[in-house]
Amino acid sequence: MDPDDVSVREQLFHNRVRESIICCLLFLCLYILSYTIITRFKKNADFSYDDSEDATVNRIVLWLCTFTLAVSVGAVLLLPFSILSNEILLSFPENYYMQWLNGSLIHGLWNLVFLFSNLSLVLLMPFAYFFTESEGFAGSKKGVMARVYETSVMLLLLTLLVLGIVWVASAILDNSAASRESLYDLWDYYLPYLYSCISLFGVLLLLVCTPFGLSRMFSVTGSLLVKPRLLEDLDETLNCTVFEEAALSAKMKGKASCWINVDMVALKKQFLTIKARRLALEMRRKASPWQRNLCYPLAMLLLLGLTGVSVLIVCFHVLELLIDEAAMPRGMEDHHLGKASFSVFGSFGAAVQVILIFYLMVSSVVGFYSSPFFTRLLPRKQDTTMTKIIGNCVSLLVLSSALPVFSRTLGITRFDLLGDFGRFNWLRNFYIVFLYNMLFAGLTTMCLVNKFTWAVQAELIRAFGLHKLPLPVSRSRNLAKSITISGSSPMQ
Repeated sequence: MDPDDVSVREQLFHNRVRESIICCLLFLCLYILSYTIITRFKKNADFSYDDSEDATVNRIVLWLCTFTLAVSVGAVLLLPFSILSNEILLSFPENYYMQWLNGSLIHGLWNLVFLFSNLSLVLLMPFAYFFTESEGFAGSKKGVMARVYETSVMLLLLTLLVLGIVWVASAILDNSAASRESLYDLWDYYLPYLYSCISLFGVLLLLVCTPFGLSRMFSVTGSLLVKPRLLEDLDETLNCTVFEEAALSAKMKGKASCWINVDMVALKKQFLTIKARRLALEMRRKASPWQRNLCYPLAMLLLLGLTGVSVLIVCFHVLELLIDEAAMPRGMEDHHLGKASFSVFGSFGAAVQVILIFYLMVSSVVGFYSSPFFTRLLPRKQDTTMTKIIGNCVSLLVLSSALPVFSRTLGITRFDLLGDFGRFNWLRNFYIVFLYNMLFAGLTTMCLVNKFTWAVQAELIRAFGLHKLPLPVSRSRNLAKSITISGSSPMQ
């Protein structure tokens, strides 16, 4: 055997081992992070008895949910990590300490995330849900294995049902001979087609949640920061709140008139609301002038700038789609990185792309949990059941696994999709991609204009004290949400 061939094989073997170790270390870090997040929100009562059958089932489901959440975090970090790796290889092409960072490693990470996303969506999360709801077949011996058998049967029936639906839908949509032959190919047809539909659903979900989340980010950030006083008399407002809290406290202790019937539940809820308002006002009064007059405007300007840049990039990408066919999202065949920057502005543009990707992901999560359809999924600290944790893990996995396709479809980055992410059928349809970009730009602009219009109007009315004047019923109802409720407007 040629010694050169032996050395090449040894080098390839060492590279494989090194890449496997790096992937395992990265996944271990993500798993520990995900486990810490889930244990912060799960209900401790489900794990109170170590010898209980339900506790054992919940512990297994916890491991599956942790794995799924780790995959979700990996999917979020996948595209930013690839962009930064390309820029690092461009800046330090001959650096010895950067030899581990190569195209083969990046391509392997994309394939692993795609594989684990499919595994979690198709197998692990349905198994976890049926496992928590199972009790074993009637007449069988109770135990964990009885639940495993019932869950396996339910999962098999669900798989047959989904495959049957896909088979019928494919036969109806495309009745050609080639399509009929491909219907019998499970690995090369069913699974890619099924995940293509799931990715399309995730991208559509991002289209709905992200514009709404971009407008909600101003409200969320405003509730976390101390806002300027403007023309408001903070001391007077705080004194009124203290007196109101004292009156409610006296009424709850029975010092009010004994012949008046009082709803204690509503009274306690009102007392907690007043107390939270008093604490917020005290925090605002104790805040330094720099924190009160500088942090809030800078944060609002930063959010406005990021949102504006995102909309401008999408509008520019719409024009590119009409002129150049290369602007369409596609898969990258040659995964050798470090040859050219994927941004016109070099490393600075790549850094802006990474920031925008993270910003859009956070906005989509905020919009998802703020929408009326998914508000019930919002986890609570130490009070979230395992069923709700499964729902959150599935939702986050759908959003995060669609993030690379979402970013490339909108033109936020020019980094083409690696692995099986670029093989989705609908990515080649010009009309879908073009309409998607137009809808995102239109929805985002409409949400921002509507939000800022009402926010500025509410702040001006509050600053000049006009909210105390009588208003028409239809108008007062709309302004009450922005003025009386703390943190409900983006200027809050």
